[in-house]
Amino acid sequence: MSATTSARSAAPVAKEMSFLDRYLAVWILAAMAAGLVLGRFVPGLDRALDSVQVGGISVPIAVGLLVMMYPVLAKVRYDETHRVTGDRKLLGLSLLLNWIVGPAFMFTLAWVFLPDLPEFRTGLIIVGLARCIAMVFIWNDLACGDREAAAVLVAINSVFQVVAFGALGWFYLQILPGWLGLEKVSAEFSVWAIVLSVLVFLGIPLLAGFATRVLGERAKGRTWYEETFLPRIGPWALYGLLFTIVLLFSMQGEAITSHPLDVARMAIPLLLYFVLMFSASLLLARGVGLNYAKSTSVAFTAAGNNFELAIAVSIGTFGIASGQALAGVVGPLIEVPVLVGLVYVALWLGPRLFPGDPTLPNRSTTGARS
Repeated sequence: MSATTSARSAAPVAKEMSFLDRYLAVWILAAMAAGLVLGRFVPGLDRALDSVQVGGISVPIAVGLLVMMYPVLAKVRYDETHRVTGDRKLLGLSLLLNWIVGPAFMFTLAWVFLPDLPEFRTGLIIVGLARCIAMVFIWNDLACGDREAAAVLVAINSVFQVVAFGALGWFYLQILPGWLGLEKVSAEFSVWAIVLSVLVFLGIPLLAGFATRVLGERAKGRTWYEETFLPRIGPWALYGLLFTIVLLFSMQGEAITSHPLDVARMAIPLLLYFVLMFSASLLLARGVGLNYAKSTSVAFTAAGNNFELAIAVSIGTFGIASGQALAGVVGPLIEVPVLVGLVYVALWLGPRLFPGDPTLPNRSTTGARS
């Protein structure tokens, strides 16, 4: 929940959300529409924005994501992450879902729904390999997931992303298709691009959030930090999210609006992926005995994808005008509104799947969360 949300009671969670949080779906849809309109009707805007890069990283997108992630990571109680690192059920389930189930499921969906469109199929497989390290913090926080768990799981995903992304790409694009008698794709991914993505999109805001909490608590104490400072910076997470969405769709608005049928075909497997991965992950987490907050963190971490990395890798490997790059762009076009909807699903399902759970967002015991 945002930093402006106070202690919860038995009242419906939506009524306790701030005005910005409550109508988040409206703001996001408006931001997507604004970006598509700007990209479609402002000549040269996409090229101008895309030209501002450092090491292959879009500076405008990086600024938006850093503004988005900093307030959320400043909320994390880093001195409590030890309770997460010792939870073998949490870590084991997350690794299984993110690095075995997720890529395999996207590979299956891509081949089932796009057997005749190799470029788009390859693009979706790459999206499935890029595990989320950015926007998951927003979805997790809005659904009142466990912030410390999300921070640890994303950090682990980042390490695996650097180590395993290239190997998994080789496996799912060449080895597994060969075993199944399917068409193989040759691709070499830049390890530097993967490392840079992790350093910029996670390393910088994580370091800033950690330093802010340590220095803030040392100077003013935890009560001031969580009750005064965090509410001031909290709304900037959503401002950064909306800014990033406008930029992203401005840069790719023409490509998306020029290929509506292609976008529609890719939307089906993406929609199934996000919804089914989230649902299965939430139920599995509950099944192994995790509470609502941790289960929600596992579910959003497993369902989300690192669209920044997927787009960068697709463009760097296949070119900016390729079908693979378009598939990478369509990823967040579907992911953002779907995961916003899943935030509300999580809040609605919580009391039904986890009755009596003290980590539920509509119980007064969670009022300490800022």
